[in-house]
Amino acid sequence: MTVFRSRPALVAGLAIAIIAAGCGSSAASQAPGNTLPAAGSPAAGALMIGTGTGSAGTFLTGPNGLTLYTKSGDTATSSSCTGQCATSWPPLTVTAGRQIVGASGVTGTFATLTRAEGSTQVTYNGLPLYYWVSDTKAGDVTGQGVNGFSAALVSGGGSGTPAPSGKGYGY
Repeated sequence: MTVFRSRPALVAGLAIAIIAAGCGSSAASQAPGNTLPAAGSPAAGALMIGTGTGSAGTFLTGPNGLTLYTKSGDTATSSSCTGQCATSWPPLTVTAGRQIVGASGVTGTFATLTRAEGSTQVTYNGLPLYYWVSDTKAGDVTGQGVNGFSAALVSGGGSGTPAPSGKGYGY
């Protein structure tokens, strides 16, 4: 028996197949030592914060798998990294009101603050989170100790001790 489908039904079926194929995990989230929250968690559509393990210990990673950092001198209500600093250390931002969920084992508290220019930045245990422009792949922790920035460690809650780096970027 031959089954004929209407053209709109066929197009809809193909669209669903294409969308489903695009929902796979990224390579960064699958890199060794990096974990993301389990699929099907109750926070569908939430910003997912993962973890990575490296020379700095177990640290937070953004949805792209890259290391997240905190900056000494920041508070739960303000970021001291603006201008050129924020170009080198892009803040992890979200749409206001979006839920933030950590990987298994991340027991700290996620919240947000409003930056001076109006964006909403994610905080972990009261400290704003940033990426480092020189980290290019999952597991990189090249910003550790640069200008008061430290990998946002899972154990102990916010930040690692900055390692002396001798790197000064003037901001």
